[in-house]
Amino acid sequence: MSNIIAIVGRPNVGKSTFFNRLTGERAAIVDPTSGVTRDRHYGTSDWNGVEFSVIDTGGVVIGSDDIFEGAIRKQVELAMEEADVILFMVDAKEGMSPLDEDVAELIRRSPKKVFLIANKVDNSNRSADALEFYSLGFEKIYEISAINGSGTGELLDDVVKEFSNPTPEEIPDLPKIAFVGRPNVGKSSMVNALLGDERNIVTPIAGTTRDSIYTRYNSFGFDFLLVDTAGVRKKGKVTENIEFYSVMRAIRAIENSDVCVLMLDATQGIESQDINIFSLIQKNHKGVVIVVNKWDLVEKETNTHKDFEQLIRSRIAPFTDVPIVFTSVINKQRIHKTLETANKVHKSRSQNIPTRKLMDIMLPVVTENPPPAVKGKFVKVKYITQLKLAYPAFVFFCNMPQYITDPYKRFVENRMREQFDFNGVPLEIFFRQK
Repeated sequence: MSNIIAIVGRPNVGKSTFFNRLTGERAAIVDPTSGVTRDRHYGTSDWNGVEFSVIDTGGVVIGSDDIFEGAIRKQVELAMEEADVILFMVDAKEGMSPLDEDVAELIRRSPKKVFLIANKVDNSNRSADALEFYSLGFEKIYEISAINGSGTGELLDDVVKEFSNPTPEEIPDLPKIAFVGRPNVGKSSMVNALLGDERNIVTPIAGTTRDSIYTRYNSFGFDFLLVDTAGVRKKGKVTENIEFYSVMRAIRAIENSDVCVLMLDATQGIESQDINIFSLIQKNHKGVVIVVNKWDLVEKETNTHKDFEQLIRSRIAPFTDVPIVFTSVINKQRIHKTLETANKVHKSRSQNIPTRKLMDIMLPVVTENPPPAVKGKFVKVKYITQLKLAYPAFVFFCNMPQYITDPYKRFVENRMREQFDFNGVPLEIFFRQK
């Protein structure tokens, strides 16, 4: 499981700038929460080979004079509960604010390790200004400039030392299938139905599960690990910020899986949060099966499998080569079809295609359908091979890769999918100079 750091503080101290510096282009998901807070951002980063997740908490309140009570208190409480390490950011340029003191008072109640960060320290004068934040009661101030990166190395050196690295439990080398989706779509009920017992606690309250666990499923010719989430939250913590918990659980489960079963609620259709999780699966190069649960509750006269499939594929485009299974977990309809499909996707994702076979099949395709000429120059592909990665990735060596366009990459990917069974499997295709 990856460790989590949360960046907290009053508005406009540079939290998002620092988040962007940590995650670069690897921002995992954006959860646009309506109401008092702005978007929350979730991403992944690493420092000296140590990977971790990052939460950028918001703090803007619209139509409220009480900024702290309206947004920051909620964000800080969430961070203190969910994160392993808290980064408390202040603004050395603007100096101490009463709001900083309020945040500090709340953070001091947390048993988690807290790092006080004075941002916008980009000259010696700012370094002197940052000293006033010692009055907040923290033993050390880390002076950084999120915009240019100065000081972040020392900070991250100390942050990663705080991460717990327990001896990992011996996990069988088996395919890992994660059940992910919004709260209350039937993830734990699906696992329970497959296992035949109440292995995971199920309640009518959305968001009652917590950390990813592995459960071995060895039956009906299948042998793999089911990745679900376990643990119960207090009701008061569950009824608010459901999407926050849902997304963090999804991130952790996805990171630790080979194939993800994205479960949808047939009575609600496919929503923006489902699309976010689907995108996260794709970015992490995991196999994916979409399961439409509670199909027994849908009025069949006005909704058909075909119509629903078309709606889903239109929303997940351009990656539409994904299997879709319609189930009713409560009636145990097609739950084993879900496993069969996930197992098939895993085998497809694990394909190792010999270079000779790639050359024999795909070289004629790109030779007969070359990229459009640019300024009278023609791109010629000369060699194709598969990279030795945990997911399917292919390199097409050619003379001028800079002229390869995204539409042509999609064309090549589609031809790859036609020739080889990659249903439910994200592909990476690179064009490189030979």
